[in-house]
Amino acid sequence: MIGIRHPFSEPPQIGHLIEIAPGILWARLPLPFALDHVNVYLIDDGDGWAVVDTGIGNAATMEVWEGLLAGPLAGRRLTRLIVTHMHPDHVGAAGWLADRLSLPVDMTEAEYLTADLLLSDPDALAAEPYLGFYATNGLDPAAIEILTTQGHQYLRMLTGLPKTFRRIIAGDRLTIGGRSFDVLTGGGHASEQMMLHLPAENLFLAADQVLPRISPNVSVQARDPQGDPLGIFLRSLRSLKAVVAPDALVLPGHDLPFTGLHERIDAMVSHHEERCDLTVRACRARPLSAGDLIPHIFRRPLDAHQTGFAFSETLAHVNYLVRRQRLAPIRGDDGRMRVFAC
Repeated sequence: MIGIRHPFSEPPQIGHLIEIAPGILWARLPLPFALDHVNVYLIDDGDGWAVVDTGIGNAATMEVWEGLLAGPLAGRRLTRLIVTHMHPDHVGAAGWLADRLSLPVDMTEAEYLTADLLLSDPDALAAEPYLGFYATNGLDPAAIEILTTQGHQYLRMLTGLPKTFRRIIAGDRLTIGGRSFDVLTGGGHASEQMMLHLPAENLFLAADQVLPRISPNVSVQARDPQGDPLGIFLRSLRSLKAVVAPDALVLPGHDLPFTGLHERIDAMVSHHEERCDLTVRACRARPLSAGDLIPHIFRRPLDAHQTGFAFSETLAHVNYLVRRQRLAPIRGDDGRMRVFAC
């Protein structure tokens, strides 16, 4: 077992670039959350650079991009935007950057349409079906009020999307600067998250599907309240082991690039199995809702932003266990759904 190794012990400072592999630059953009950064990558595309992800849609991100364009990127154009998935820390500045530089945007269809849905009806996050979704699954009215007024601000940090995009699907090959990248997609964290694999150079741009230090959020959404994102996520992780070499250099959406992909996947699978066991044990004494289960799974103080993620991820474990008949659901007289251990 080689374990996780980081070829670069320090990230680039904000506004600077590091060549992380031949023809691939690494930059960091700030985020206004506990997870305070997102990685973006630039791939040599002949007479310019293809950009992988854009950062969140706020003034701080735009300021950093302006500095990069005027500084280390001056003299070579950007050729295209490749957006891995619809979360605002990855797609948020896409509309602004695409419009400013007249860039085409490459995305999978599910990620483009989901981001477009957020843009077309942002007020839906504080209305039905979200309100009923939270109440039915055990959040109290005060928590729902905080979550819908404060916790969802992140999902509104988008600068728009172009009216057209270039659809990318699993199995495609993207030619970037003469190199051929295999397109992989994965679910669970997002519906159709794009990853890029360069087998010839043993390089894997993993987006948020595999991170070196934390597990990406895996959430049930109000529009699919009985969905199984955790089951989808675990299947996706296992499938990556069959495609990407264990010693590949992994370029993640957050934290430091690393090697030791298979060990990290095994650790993430074990992490979720442990959370499943915690959930089942907690439900042995009495039926509990997803809201009741949050402190059993997340044992640290949570702000409004984190509470939304914690609730939806707790429900992902509940739905996963119900589908596998380790938990059984019951609706109480108060209308709340609870689960008990089988």
